[in-house]
Amino acid sequence: MSGRYFEDWASGDQIAHPIRRTVTEADNLLITALTHNPQPLHLDAEYAKGTEFGQVVVNGTFTFSLMVGISVAETTLGTLVANLGYDAVKMPMPVFIGDTLRVETEVIELRASGSRPKAGIVTFAHRAFNQRDAIVCTCTRTALIQRRPA
Repeated sequence: MSGRYFEDWASGDQIAHPIRRTVTEADNLLITALTHNPQPLHLDAEYAKGTEFGQVVVNGTFTFSLMVGISVAETTLGTLVANLGYDAVKMPMPVFIGDTLRVETEVIELRASGSRPKAGIVTFAHRAFNQRDAIVCTCTRTALIQRRPA
């Protein structure tokens, strides 16, 4: 287990996650097919050439999911009770096939759970960057985290 218990977090904690991931064409095709998303911007290279991007744009749901997934090992692995919500998801820059993403996380709020005495609520701000250090995705994630066992 590498995730932290509720008591191990402090507001303002920051993590630069060590895993980086280069996005592949297979990643984009798989998430697009799995979600039944027919958007030609994600699937049709000839169509995409005629857009302002000039190439296929990676499906944003993949970018978002990869960002959260990369954060799990150092945040909630083994200590998560449940993710309570994702808010303010933003994608200020497109991701392209071949981009390499890295993720940073900051704790922005902590509070005890009113209904679960063995857990607390942590709100994380996640940020994904491409290889040029441009932010490509952000969100806040609210998670119910186990308290340290007695």
